[in-house]
Amino acid sequence: MFLKVQLPWNVIIPAECLDAKGLMLQRQIIIHLLEAFSSKKATQELGYFLAVTTLENIGEGKVRQHTGDVLFPVVFSCLTFKLYRGEILNGVVHKVLKHGVFLRCGPVENIYMSCQKMPDYRYVPGENPLFMNEKMSKIEKDVVVHCIVMGTKWIEAEREFQALVSLEGDYLGPVSDEASLH
Repeated sequence: MFLKVQLPWNVIIPAECLDAKGLMLQRQIIIHLLEAFSSKKATQELGYFLAVTTLENIGEGKVRQHTGDVLFPVVFSCLTFKLYRGEILNGVVHKVLKHGVFLRCGPVENIYMSCQKMPDYRYVPGENPLFMNEKMSKIEKDVVVHCIVMGTKWIEAEREFQALVSLEGDYLGPVSDEASLH
C-alpha cells in the first residue's frame, strides 16, 4: 500500500531565481522540486505520489542554452500509495447504487464493490439507499468497509487508478462504530 522509493528528477531553476548563496539555491531547488512533484499526481508503476521525505543528492547544474535557466539533476526519496491485488483495505463508502457501492481509500477515488461481491447483503432502496444483511449490518454512505482488492486498472488520461473490491473472505465487511472507538 505505502511504498518508499528513491527517484531521479530534473529540476529547472529560472535564471531570475538564481542566487550566488548556496542556501538560497538549495531552497529554490526544493521549492521547484515540490511544485513539479505535486503536479505529477501518479504513475502506473509507483502509484500516487504523497510526500517528498528526503533530498538525497543535488547534481551539478547545467545551463540551458537559449533560456539561461539551470537544470539540476536531483535524487530524492518519497512516499507513494498503490493498491495491489489481494491486499486488504479500509474504504469509505461515498455512493450507493442498486448494483453496488463506490468507495474511497486515500487518494484512490474510484473503488467499486459490486452487489455480487457482497454475499448475504441485499439492496434497500429509499432516500438513503443501503445494503443490509440478516444480522442488520449496513453498508451505506460514510461507512468504513474492510474489503479485499480483486484488481486495479490504470487510467492514463486521468493519471489515476480504479479498483474492484470484494467482501468475499474472512473478517471482511463494515467496520462497526463500537470497534473503531476501542
